[in-house]
Amino acid sequence: MKIDELLKRLENIKTDEDERREIAEYIAQKLGVDNSIRYYHYIITKDRKIYNTSSYKELLKSNEISPNDAYVYVKNDYFTGYDPIMYFYPFLIDRYFLPHAYLSKLGLESKFYRIAPATELRYVSMVVRFLNAKRAVVEVANIDDVAINTNLPRMVRDISTKQIDDDVAEIIASQLVSQKLFAGHEYYKALVILYKYHENHDTSLAKDVEAIKDAYNRIFQPYRVVYDINTNEFIST
Repeated sequence: MKIDELLKRLENIKTDEDERREIAEYIAQKLGVDNSIRYYHYIITKDRKIYNTSSYKELLKSNEISPNDAYVYVKNDYFTGYDPIMYFYPFLIDRYFLPHAYLSKLGLESKFYRIAPATELRYVSMVVRFLNAKRAVVEVANIDDVAINTNLPRMVRDISTKQIDDDVAEIIASQLVSQKLFAGHEYYKALVILYKYHENHDTSLAKDVEAIKDAYNRIFQPYRVVYDINTNEFIST
């Protein structure tokens, strides 16, 4: 292969960060709006179609789509006022989100609507709309990297059936949050520290908060955008 052909091909290869940016901006423009349908969980397919998880499961049953079509697992939330955890650490607002997404990626299924076979999932995304402030925060992370960083593969290795009971998902979520992943703190302890610092302005916790923030960024490596709902523009963060 000629050098110029190789360089051209390399230029056309998207990096993981490029793709996370594109997905974050796409999700912000589709779901980060005032009149966004208020389902909480979506799956985005490789062709960029967006389905709430209930519709997605119905389409799987009718063979209109395949588990291999899934690409991004999304939680779409909204808040009237302001919450610092939702704004700065959106992946911490739902302890079930990652287990449900990862179990879906493994091709498992549950009567609970959040878990459905989605074997080609590559990303997870959290969307939070702050309705009074007219802003939406979107973060996108690589699901495989996050799973490794949170030890999810070890927690699910004994699952041997495709149909999973909801209580099994509950056990996995409990194991996930019991780990001291956030600068030596378990999930709920980290949340308490963050709220005391941001809500109660306890500056004595500044070093702890910085360490938790570093751990959050290392674990999730999120691509983050903030979207102005009024102007439909992205805001520098």
